[in-house]
Amino acid sequence: MSSADFTYEPVGATREDLTACPPGFHALHVRTRIGEGEQVFRRAAEMVLTWEMHRALGVGIDAGADRAAPGVDVTVTLAGLVRAPCRIVWTVTEPRRAGWAYGTLEGHPECGEEAFVVDRTGDGTVWLTVAAFSRPRSWYARAGGPATRALQHAYARRCGTVLRKLSGENT
Repeated sequence: MSSADFTYEPVGATREDLTACPPGFHALHVRTRIGEGEQVFRRAAEMVLTWEMHRALGVGIDAGADRAAPGVDVTVTLAGLVRAPCRIVWTVTEPRRAGWAYGTLEGHPECGEEAFVVDRTGDGTVWLTVAAFSRPRSWYARAGGPATRALQHAYARRCGTVLRKLSGENT
């Protein structure tokens, strides 16, 4: 995939290492326990791969496909005011790991990459990891400074809370 349309480099860095953070970017890494077992993993993976987790968060999702796939354009809308165009840079669907990452495109208030990955560990515990590297691109993201990063962390924690409710053991 060409990185010509993306607003950052290196495109796809989170694929091999969810803790990747190139120089000049801020790292985000939030891991939340979702539940236990194969059924919880399958439900959680489906909710992440089909945008349902994001929609349940209350963010607008305008995606070029029903499921995450490399090359699919996605625009996230926050509070009806902030539009954040992105493109899926990688996906993974394995027996114990599923998810994707998108990278920012022109018009996004930040530049960087964000991944949403569900995994099931050897003891059967299901986790959601939200990992990103980013830096402000718009004037208002720069003006927000540390508050912008705090909102990103709160959003990542909320992803875990919502996904646990959507796919947890008692659903």
